Amino acid sequence: MKSILITDANIVNEGQITRGDLLVKDGLIHMIGGNLAGYPADIHIEAAGKYLFPGLIDDQVHFREPGLTHKADIETEAKAAVAGGITSYMEMPNTVPQTTTLDLLEQKYDIASKKSLANYSFYFGATNDNLEEILKVDGKNVCGIKVFQGSSTGNMLVDNPETLEKIFEKCKLLIATHSENDDIIRNNYERYQKEFGEDIPIKYHPLIRTAEACYDASKKVVDLARKHGTKLHILHISTAKEVALFDNNLPLENKRITAEACIHHLWFTDQDYDSKGTYIKWNPAVKTTADREEIIKGVLDGRIDVIATDHAPHTKDEKAGKYAQAPSGGPLVQHSLVAMLELYHQGKISLETIVQKMSHNPAILFEIEKRGFIRPDYYADLVLVDLDNPWKVTPDNVLSKCGWSPFDGQVFKSKVSHTIVSGHLAYENGIFHEGTKGKRLKFLRN
Repeated sequence: MKSILITDANIVNEGQITRGDLLVKDGLIHMIGGNLAGYPADIHIEAAGKYLFPGLIDDQVHFREPGLTHKADIETEAKAAVAGGITSYMEMPNTVPQTTTLDLLEQKYDIASKKSLANYSFYFGATNDNLEEILKVDGKNVCGIKVFQGSSTGNMLVDNPETLEKIFEKCKLLIATHSENDDIIRNNYERYQKEFGEDIPIKYHPLIRTAEACYDASKKVVDLARKHGTKLHILHISTAKEVALFDNNLPLENKRITAEACIHHLWFTDQDYDSKGTYIKWNPAVKTTADREEIIKGVLDGRIDVIATDHAPHTKDEKAGKYAQAPSGGPLVQHSLVAMLELYHQGKISLETIVQKMSHNPAILFEIEKRGFIRPDYYADLVLVDLDNPWKVTPDNVLSKCGWSPFDGQVFKSKVSHTIVSGHLAYENGIFHEGTKGKRLKFLRN
């Protein structure tokens, strides 16, 4: 593997920004210092004026392989992620077939080993009847167990209360939940369907998938986790009321109950449905400005621990359907870092906090081995960013297989120039180097 010398970078790491050099050898960060220019290296990257971050770790993506590859696949979406500064991802089980057996789980790992430019892990999916299989999952090799309390793409709803209780009682691994109350949603949908038929205006989406539906389900699993001492991570918090379920009284490594915010809930509000339509239809729904502001506040004060994407592509034709037919989800991995950097430019968040929530904290929360920080002997997962290089999102520069972005037309001030994955220069000024693939994530768990 080629050695890489990065010189004169502004290194953003562990709450500080320092100017210095960094040497990568044998896939690892070998040295960090003030003047390493004299050290020989196969590749030299002059980084004056740019900012070097630890590679982002996205704890929630849907790359659609196997079975839904007309929307996306591991190869295309991993490349889009790398172009966006994401060096590691954790992918969801609602594929076809669903990842609910150990054999199917290992098949996905095999695909990724051949096709993924980024590092990878895959969740094991819970159902109403696969508890025995859940208990066989090796937590040193798998990021966690995914429980859908609300129905979503590839319906894997765990709606049996006794089953949910047993999963929380017996499972010793991290449980990540999609928390929405399906009964509340169903009743709301039926009410608006009577009024509008199948063509419900998209602005009613957050009135169907309401704050009440989210809070009720989140509260239920928080109570279960407290009862059984389960390690619980609630994904894509979308309401102000939910933020109040979490605390910031403990360091992250000691928390048993944690939360994630997603890019779309930090960026869009219900005021954007008129212009964006079903392109910002997500589950849980994008809600009010007050919800967005409280989520941002929760990120800043430590009640919300991680920022991720819930990257979930669908084709433009699928998204163009009427409300009832248009699926929820959209592509975000390519633009997650630059979107957060836009919030930095607006004075809403610091660079150090972006790195904490998108690199350090996912590594701490999931107990990932030797990633998420810029430290000697850690894997060299790195992203170099120019904070002053404006560019416009257009269909021509969208890398996800679906070919569109909810950020279409957005001008971002910052741009990713280089991404290094496990010591391999995978992306360089718009060019991919695909000869070396990413690695399977390992977890430091007993």
